[in-house]
Amino acid sequence: MSKKVQSIEPNIADLANGWLKSYGLDYKLEQEFLNDEINKALETYFSKNGGSGANRPDTKLLLQASGTEYYPVLIEYKGYKDKLVKLDKDNNVDNRTAKNEPNFKNINGYAVNGAVHYANALLHHTSYTDIIAIGMTGEKDEKGEIRHQIGVYYVAKSNLGSGQKVGEFSDFSFLAKDNFDDFIAQVKQLSLSPEELEKIKEKREKEIDTSLTKLNNDIYQNEKGLGENDRVYLVAAAIIATIGVAGKVKPLEKEELKSSEEDGNRDGDIIIRKINAFFNEKKLPQDKKDLIIRTLSNTLLTDNINKPQNGESQLKRVFTKIVDDLGIYYKIGLTTDFTGKLFNEMYSWLGFTQDKLNDVVLTPSYIGTLLAKLARVNKDSYVWDFATGSAGLLVAAMNEMLKDAKETIHSPEELKQKEAHIKAKQLLGLELLSSVYMLAILNMIMMGDGSSNIINKDSLTDFDGKYSFGDTDNAFPADAFILNPPYSANGNGMNFVETALNMMTKGYAAIIIKDTAGNGKAKDINQRILQKHTLIASIRMPLDLFMGKASVQTNIYVFKVGEKHHKDEIVKFIDFSNDGYSRSDRKKSANNLKDTDNAKGRYEEVVNLVRFGRSKLKIFTDKEYYEGTIDPSNGADWNQSAPIDGKPTLDDFAKTVSDYLAWEMANIIKTQPKMSEQLAKLKPI
Repeated sequence: MSKKVQSIEPNIADLANGWLKSYGLDYKLEQEFLNDEINKALETYFSKNGGSGANRPDTKLLLQASGTEYYPVLIEYKGYKDKLVKLDKDNNVDNRTAKNEPNFKNINGYAVNGAVHYANALLHHTSYTDIIAIGMTGEKDEKGEIRHQIGVYYVAKSNLGSGQKVGEFSDFSFLAKDNFDDFIAQVKQLSLSPEELEKIKEKREKEIDTSLTKLNNDIYQNEKGLGENDRVYLVAAAIIATIGVAGKVKPLEKEELKSSEEDGNRDGDIIIRKINAFFNEKKLPQDKKDLIIRTLSNTLLTDNINKPQNGESQLKRVFTKIVDDLGIYYKIGLTTDFTGKLFNEMYSWLGFTQDKLNDVVLTPSYIGTLLAKLARVNKDSYVWDFATGSAGLLVAAMNEMLKDAKETIHSPEELKQKEAHIKAKQLLGLELLSSVYMLAILNMIMMGDGSSNIINKDSLTDFDGKYSFGDTDNAFPADAFILNPPYSANGNGMNFVETALNMMTKGYAAIIIKDTAGNGKAKDINQRILQKHTLIASIRMPLDLFMGKASVQTNIYVFKVGEKHHKDEIVKFIDFSNDGYSRSDRKKSANNLKDTDNAKGRYEEVVNLVRFGRSKLKIFTDKEYYEGTIDPSNGADWNQSAPIDGKPTLDDFAKTVSDYLAWEMANIIKTQPKMSEQLAKLKPI
């Protein structure tokens, strides 16, 4: 019977803490206090066992690099040789289960996993964005000597809280004052490849899905009296109130909600004041701010939601759930993908009728990027969207604009000014539905605050083409138009296209729309559009593009603005049915979008084909790419495919003759007696 191995965790702790003491570092042990912010975060975050609070790293430090930047250092000890770290198949710290829930077995059982868990508590609940997580364990050899192992990981917004291994270390001397700057320089050199970052994003998306479902179910089952819109407004309010502005507006903390019934100090009043402070610091136009505050107040200031029950208001309870379930995702810095996931789920909360569902379906983020590129968006573009939904297309355009700015502007100060101008002046979106409008506002705020010109108006009847906030006397100088319109509108939504293009004097437009719009459904509108604007390209999209939301055939139409379409204009017709992605029902698949046939290359080629023509044809075939013409007076001939040449060639004739002769020979053989039988009947000479 083998003897059970005893943990040497006390020995490991003594060894490691002895190093720290020898370096003259002010370290704190498990029960000791480091600072208010860190202590509160550790108490607030779910524990290693799944309960609330009681997160106590074995050792913790707050170290300062050159300058003013502070780095929390969280250390976890274990006393067995094989308990340093548990990694997943992608070599990331494995702290999530297959169901995208916390893996408490790993978090509790492995030193590095526990330290990374603590680091995520700080990302979630503090202003610290760069944390060092250290795990250490070991065993005693035959001579009683300690053989230790150390794992050092960098946990930050930049790696989405997943943690990156820094290097190999035999002791903690890298934390010593004389060495810490060099260590931080090493940390700063860490980077994730696009592929690695994409894998982490995929995991985070799944986590968001799980968290949102849990949140929605929790509110639906346990919080009575909250309608669909209320839930959306509560999420929006909670996120805005807890974003904060560094050094200016402190994020609202759960403890600040006191469930008081005192007039002016109810929980709703406190949240509204924090949102006001946030908007003031962001310098939102007063009328825009008033509109948002008024909309949110209709939910936040109601008596029922603020009335304490058992010492806690419903508002505080829901606010706590939102921050606990979603906080980590927007605190670590949301990307377009994360934001899209968030809003896809929140859309489902709004409970649209089935016939309206297609009108509010969100455009996949990669399609938003495609539309922005087809509309030739760059850092100097002025982009608008007349049915903006949650502003996903504008986010895609903004990302392209910021990317171009970074690549072409080399003065840090000039770049900073340009980025601010892009967000404040070069994007405009209109959304009629107030609940969806609030999602658009929230989206743009979380993506860096391009919310200044998100307008709650009917773009067809109530918009004059001018800035609606601040610079209201001037027209928005739009030169790029992107759109996924409501398909139930006139001409499947081509009325939005006509309205927008006629307000523009130059530029390009790219819209994704139901294919019947180019096949007769919008014939009259299309005829009028072609009198002033040119159709450049018609792109047939995959039938399953909106899998799980809407089963419709869509096309992308690309226009040049301000030039009449002539009958001899060349139009590029592209069959993009195979875009390189395979899709599956998201409810039955861990990942409903997979690149199975060079999707990245195909999307790049489509953009190049539309802009430069046949010379860029590499991946696509002549059957998928066709240059032809349309009749401007028709309006129903926009969906064309490459013609099939029915005239037989000489090779075709030769093959047909060959096939026929082979067929005749086969028949002869079948009908004639076997050769052996024939030979047997022959008489010898």
